[in-house]
Amino acid sequence: MPVLTAPDKSVLRTYPLLQSDGESASMIEVRAAETGCGEFKLDPAFLIPHRKDYYLFVLVKKGNNRHWVDFMPYTIKPDTFYFTVPQQVHLKEHSGPMEGLFASFTDEFLQLEENRMLKQLPIIQNPAGAHELLLSPQDVAFVEDVMIKMLAEFNTDGSWRNHMLTSWLRVLVIYLSRLYTEQFSETCFTLNYCLLKSFQTLIGEHYATQHDVTAYAEKLNITPGHLTEVIKQQSGKTAITHIHERLIVEAKRRLLHTDLSVKQIADELGFEDAAYFNRFFKRLTDTTPINYRQQIREMYS
Repeated sequence: MPVLTAPDKSVLRTYPLLQSDGESASMIEVRAAETGCGEFKLDPAFLIPHRKDYYLFVLVKKGNNRHWVDFMPYTIKPDTFYFTVPQQVHLKEHSGPMEGLFASFTDEFLQLEENRMLKQLPIIQNPAGAHELLLSPQDVAFVEDVMIKMLAEFNTDGSWRNHMLTSWLRVLVIYLSRLYTEQFSETCFTLNYCLLKSFQTLIGEHYATQHDVTAYAEKLNITPGHLTEVIKQQSGKTAITHIHERLIVEAKRRLLHTDLSVKQIADELGFEDAAYFNRFFKRLTDTTPINYRQQIREMYS
């Protein structure tokens, strides 16, 4: 069974994108795991709960390892594409044989002027909270071909290497976004939809310090009323609900994967005191933080 808590039981370690020698990687990294070329060497630290501060794309050709993303277990399947975004909690139950291709890239890459349009695409925004795409034989052939080209470019020192890598990654992200749209009925992109995504991004950056709609409206240079109206129209939920839901997700992550006390979690999430945090958590989940910790660990133990 997986180890559910972090080793020191108080911190979820976040891993940056590194090269195999431990040095800082570029903004893009491409790797392969192949039978007959030595089993893919997984960092043992990945067998305990952790976060990654980069986007991870994986085309699985063979293998059936079981792993977790936040609270969702997955048994990987051949000819399936898996993807995760920064700051989710990962846990791999074991390191078994597999064949596949891995492409990782950082948010810094998406912030470059020429790549900013990629950040708005469905596979990156992931409004459905999905982690896998089913591929037809034609999709497998196309995705594998692009990722093999990326791998060859990554392993060369040829001229224009970074430009070629960037170009192939753009092709991959756009193609996968097309599949994402087909499989998850992605919302049409409008200015109001972009406002929703900007609001959600800001929550991800400031949830521990900003708990009210007004603060986010100020960051977006609009009125709280307009923000509330657009968010409700685009998502069916109020702006404050989005803020509260992110706080609950972060609280649940800590309750499952760390042994932090309720007071410590309340402090990390910006609550004035543990009593208020307890009431907040129970109002949104119908259970107390302590009861949730006991129930979730019993379920996954």
